[in-house]
Parts: sequence; structure tokens; C-alpha cells
Amino acid sequence: QVPLMQSGGGSVQAGGSVRLSCRVDGYTDCLYALSWFRQAPGKERELVSVISRNGVKTYTDSSRGRFTISIDDSNTTLYLQMNSLNPEDTAIYYCKSTSCRHPTGIWGQGTQVTVSS
Repeated sequence: QVPLMQSGGGSVQAGGSVRLSCRVDGYTDCLYALSWFRQAPGKERELVSVISRNGVKTYTDSSRGRFTISIDDSNTTLYLQMNSLNPEDTAIYYCKSTSCRHPTGIWGQGTQVTVSS
């Protein structure tokens, strides 16, 4: 399986913003959900945000109010806008598409976000 192509990320100072992108064209047929996860050093991968096929957006306690998940009108690119970043947000961020064709999900290759204090 070819991973979803991600872009964005990098290094930013605390309080800054970063936008992540993930190409999902070809992976939205009979879609269940699109989501963002992250994995910090020494920690398990954790959910950040989900957008369902009906457009319902869900956030975790750590992302709510600071992060925004969205998809463009052509359903080809998934975004994660991250504002008010802090060092605890430092992690590798992964996008994921879950559909009837790929019920266990197709992952992006991951992109590093580093927040310095």
C-alpha cells in the first residue's frame, strides 16, 4: 500500500502555527473517516482529530480549541491547522484514511513537528 503523501510541518517556536497537508484523492470512495494522529518520542501514537464522511469534526482534549481539521471542496487534500503550539505538541504527525476499501486504514508517511520554548 502506498502511503498518503503528507507535507508541511517543521520547527516552530511556542505560540506559533503550522499547517499540515495530506493528499487523500483516490482514498475517499466509501469513506468512513479521515483523521490525524501523532506520536511523540517514547509515547504511543494518539488521535488528534477526526472528520467523518458527514463532515462531523471531533477533537481530543489536547487539540480542541487550538487545532482545526478540514478538507478541501474537491476532497483531495486533508488539512490540520495547528495554532498556539507548545513544546508538548512536538511529535511526528500522521494522517489516515479509513474506508470500506481499506477498513484498517491507509496512513501517511508522517511529518515531524518540533515546537521549541
